[in-house]
Amino acid sequence: MAAPPAPRGDDYRFDDLRALFVNCTLKPSPRLSHTQGLIDKSRAIMDACGVSTDEIRAVDHDIAPGVHPDMTEHGYATDAWPALYERVMAADILVLAGPIWLGDNSSVTKRIIERLYACSALLNAAGQYAYYGRVGGCLITGNEDGVKHCAMNVLYSLQHLGYTIAPQADAGWIGAVGPGPSYLDPGSGGPENDFTNRNTSFMTWNLMHLAALLKRTGGIPAHGNQRSQWDAGCRPGMDNPEHR
Repeated sequence: MAAPPAPRGDDYRFDDLRALFVNCTLKPSPRLSHTQGLIDKSRAIMDACGVSTDEIRAVDHDIAPGVHPDMTEHGYATDAWPALYERVMAADILVLAGPIWLGDNSSVTKRIIERLYACSALLNAAGQYAYYGRVGGCLITGNEDGVKHCAMNVLYSLQHLGYTIAPQADAGWIGAVGPGPSYLDPGSGGPENDFTNRNTSFMTWNLMHLAALLKRTGGIPAHGNQRSQWDAGCRPGMDNPEHR
């Protein structure tokens, strides 16, 4: 097999990108989070490549449940989400990371997805939904089966909201089907697991590559996907026989 071509110019330049990791563990800081251990692997790659990284441990914030941008307008006394949403929108890459419980995503993961959904009807400057042009991925940890099921749910949700999903945009670790040791437990083999490390590396690089590509090409073209045009009666491809 021929060797891949050498990188040219800005092929591997990522210092204009921002990434946000959301840790959806059930454990508040400073308790040990096994999900944090896997986040650290991915974040280290991005940091080494010049990506500006940010991180939120969701359970540390008073995020109200609901599907509106600010739940204080719908009966809750406080809601941390509006401020956190600004950090979401500052990021070119969003990685949702969380544990498996009863074979499914944690309640915190589900709440974050619901609050992302709450803002999905907002529009960007081009009239597209707000998350267009951003890249999403996920990391899953646990000591029982369910990595693929959880990743499928997260990645479907992100693309439905407007995020672009890179190839192999998920990675995870469960060890032996449990209950057994968790990722950072002594002797678990998690941090040394070649399969998990390979997938985490592939996911991280693919997210950076796709985010850089979208940023440098102007994102998803604003044609045929603008809510404002649709509401105004324009139906690209549907009202023009030449586009059928």
